[in-house]
Amino acid sequence: MRHRVKTKSFHRPKEQREALFINLAISLIEHEKIETTLPKAKVLRPFIEKLVSLAKKDTVHARRLALSRLRNNKKAMNKLFKEIAPLYKDREGGYIRIYKLPKKRIGDSAELAIIEFVHLESKE
Repeated sequence: MRHRVKTKSFHRPKEQREALFINLAISLIEHEKIETTLPKAKVLRPFIEKLVSLAKKDTVHARRLALSRLRNNKKAMNKLFKEIAPLYKDREGGYIRIYKLPKKRIGDSAELAIIEFVHLESKE
């Protein structure tokens, strides 16, 4: 039974699992769209959505928290605060979209997905 188990373990120790999601988050922020397995994409979504909600506040405290969660990657933090978060200033949530891909990975037949930011049209 999975009582009180919130996330998948991906058969990794906690430190490796956290590093995996931080690296995926940094890649998603830098490229705005990545291809990964479906379970990883589903677990990555809340991590990124919390970061975007934090970036919408744009305070010194929020920047320091985001920087600590992105393991001192200033390039990703700056892009998150200056380019990504202003797009979603009027949106309450749902910044991420996940598409299931019809193909499976050749090596282990894992389900693949594309995870990307929802692009909003400017109102100008």
